[in-house]
Amino acid sequence: MKLTLVGAGPGSPRFLTEEGRRALEQADCLIGAPRLLEGVESRAPRFPMTRPEEIASFLEEHREFAAPCLLFSGDTGFYSGARSLLARLKGWETSLVPGLSSLQYFAARLGSPWQEWRLVSAHGLACDPVPPVRRNRFTFFLTGGASSPASLCRALAAAGLGQLRAAAGADLSYPQEEIAQGLVRELAERDFPPLSVLLVENSAPSAPLTPGVPDEEFLRGKVPMTKREVRSLALCSLGLQEGSVFWDIGAGTGSVAVEAALLGCAVYAVEQKDEACGLIRRNAEKFHVSLQLRQGAAPQACRDLPAPDAAFVGGSGGRLEEILLCLLEKNPAVRVAVSAVTVETLAEASALLDRLGFLEVRRIQAAVSLLIPAGRYHRMEAQNPVFLLSGRGPGA
Repeated sequence: MKLTLVGAGPGSPRFLTEEGRRALEQADCLIGAPRLLEGVESRAPRFPMTRPEEIASFLEEHREFAAPCLLFSGDTGFYSGARSLLARLKGWETSLVPGLSSLQYFAARLGSPWQEWRLVSAHGLACDPVPPVRRNRFTFFLTGGASSPASLCRALAAAGLGQLRAAAGADLSYPQEEIAQGLVRELAERDFPPLSVLLVENSAPSAPLTPGVPDEEFLRGKVPMTKREVRSLALCSLGLQEGSVFWDIGAGTGSVAVEAALLGCAVYAVEQKDEACGLIRRNAEKFHVSLQLRQGAAPQACRDLPAPDAAFVGGSGGRLEEILLCLLEKNPAVRVAVSAVTVETLAEASALLDRLGFLEVRRIQAAVSLLIPAGRYHRMEAQNPVFLLSGRGPGA
């Protein structure tokens, strides 16, 4: 039994590869989305379905088909359902036939090379378009479900990026194909069908690659703030990557949360004080970043948050052990950084990290002094020393 997975291209049968056509001719049944099955020429029976688990069950129940052919939109290796299906197949000899992706087709229609584009899938997924657009000159989005070119452009415009140039492609390769170009804020007002893609150009990418926003850039009020040098050490100790889920517990002014968001993380700031929550919102707006604010005391306020890859505990309200246990329950391998300004908190945090089995524990004291102008001279002005503890949960 041989199963062939064919990339059907952007939609129109005209863009099937020759190898894909031969696979269809030799197939004894065809499986795929209705729009793909409708256009191809084949005498084989057709079974419209798209969910990997449904397809796998069908193949298991119908072993009488010796040469099924599955059609996937675009290319089998570019955000395709082929990967999920292959993980569910047992006992089948499989062959993959690549196809023309919507990315390639759209780039050709625009007359533009695509090797410098940042590729993002917002097809049926929650997607914050701001971080990749801030970081890259060109960002390409596959859209679908709740995310459309218009909704992504509205999110970009709300973050102060409405003046950027963008192009949207709808129903690519079909007779009703449309390519719309203009400013992000203009495309935000358009309607687009489900089969659409979006390209955004940012001629001056500005997102920082490292933490270290100057303290004076943040709105502070009377709320304590993790200072620039300690903030940088804490974030570097956590090994953050773009897309990491990050919790900032006891977020204060939101300086750590904002910096993590600028680095491309999915950020959840947890804070219980009203004034601090107001500052977090205002700082997020000032820096045009998206983050989720949860007002309340940790760990209760964290129970329904997604599992974190990393967390910074800037304030625990006397519940540090409960917070660390909550983090480990969510992700046994979570990376954690805890700041302490008192020796009592230092002792408690140090003992807890050991007792709970954290690995690669580091304990440092950051004692920073700044050179302050004093007439024609400069004097040293010491900042309050801060203890920073970090480690990784013992889970795999």
